Amino acid sequence: MKQANMILDKDYAIARIDPRIYGSFIEHLGRAVYGGIYEPDHPTADAEGFRRDVIDMVRKLGVPVVRYPGGNFVSGYDWKDGIGPKDRRPVRPDMAWSAIEPNQVGTDEFLRWCERTGIEPMLAVNLGTGTPKDAVELLEYCNGSAHTYWADKRRENGHDAPYGVKLWCLGNEMDGAWQICSKTATEYGRIACETAKLMKMFDPDIQLVVCGSSFRAMPTFGVWEEEVLRQCYPYVDYLSLHQYYTNPEGDVMNFLARDVEMAGFIREVADICEKIRLETGSDKHIRLSFDEWNVWYHYAKNGVVPPKWTVARPIEEERYDFADALVVGCMLNTLLNHADVVKISCLAQLVNALAPIMTEPNGRAWAQTTYWPFYYGSRFGRGTALRAELEVPTYACGVSETAPYLSCAAVLSEDGKTLTVFAINKNPDEAATLSLSGFKGAPVQHVTLTAPSFDTVNTAEAQPVLPRELPLAPDGAPELPPASWNMLRFRLA
Repeated sequence: MKQANMILDKDYAIARIDPRIYGSFIEHLGRAVYGGIYEPDHPTADAEGFRRDVIDMVRKLGVPVVRYPGGNFVSGYDWKDGIGPKDRRPVRPDMAWSAIEPNQVGTDEFLRWCERTGIEPMLAVNLGTGTPKDAVELLEYCNGSAHTYWADKRRENGHDAPYGVKLWCLGNEMDGAWQICSKTATEYGRIACETAKLMKMFDPDIQLVVCGSSFRAMPTFGVWEEEVLRQCYPYVDYLSLHQYYTNPEGDVMNFLARDVEMAGFIREVADICEKIRLETGSDKHIRLSFDEWNVWYHYAKNGVVPPKWTVARPIEEERYDFADALVVGCMLNTLLNHADVVKISCLAQLVNALAPIMTEPNGRAWAQTTYWPFYYGSRFGRGTALRAELEVPTYACGVSETAPYLSCAAVLSEDGKTLTVFAINKNPDEAATLSLSGFKGAPVQHVTLTAPSFDTVNTAEAQPVLPRELPLAPDGAPELPPASWNMLRFRLA
């Protein structure tokens, strides 16, 4: 049995956790929208066609913010196609995903879904084929209170009061060759700067996210961030990070060590932001929006490609296994452990496409394995992130010569009365005993997630990967089962 020690002090805090760290993402991709959140003929559909069973599962997750409508989709999207009477909306080719977009769900529908679900919207503007003018007109449509053209169009379309959308993304992955109308750092920095200036002229209270590199391995990573920030720094509030982790080679222990790489990525980008702040002499600190993160590789392996140029072609429907759930838990711990710089993050995505929630057409909805670490994090991981010093055995792998067998994050509740520890034991063969130093408290709950094997999945028919309660350790040193995700809660003295 492995022995690990966590040293904590409530005065040694990282930062208060921004609740938006538990955000998610809905793109017009696959069945995320049509057949995901929206299915008018479904038995649970409400008057607007939204699946109430999905709404219930999203509410249960406690997602505070959702990014929309892309993703790659947004760079070819004209938001004006998705407003007004549905029978007059044009049907368009979606070049990003080789699909047909019927435009039955657009800005109004999504924002009303957010209202129903208790979610803050995070809207992305098109800076691929779009212009600063298009972006500020969308802002006028959403937030305009005066009787101007686009604000009156919103009223005409049934929503008299402004939506008051405060969080906006300036495009998506504009450095990527796959992106519609991709740009160099100089080109993107210029249009992002001018769009940001124009949008804040209209509504100075909004917050803007500018695109960082599409992922860490991009050849221009670092140089891109510096160039874009030099042009935009006075006008933007957050810089985006995206990262998906894969395991096509089947090396589970290397896969489970990706949190080490993710932590390095965050620190590098945070350092770039600080470098440009010092260069510009600004008092403002640009924080990070990790607005796409997840596991993504199963679909690419299965070799099945649905026919192109259909509505809601079922692509990127990852069937997440137990190893993926552990990696998602590790990634979420990494975000919590960088709560001082990461203020927004979006699990990509929410329903059907790369998602913790899956649905059947006209049928059931169920939770994938990755649902549960996110659920408990969102529910109990609110308050102040504490800096934990870990004494834990390590192992060597491709990611690191000293990858820890445990991933941990510690959260002090808002009222200061409860300590919650999220702990992943990566060792498939040995349990681990975790002792906590620096806190005096009584254990009140130990929830664990285990599975018969790393490749165990949940389906509509069977849910073998479910959380269960374990007996409390009377000495406050719980045993973490081999290959397990765990939530430990303590009532503080």
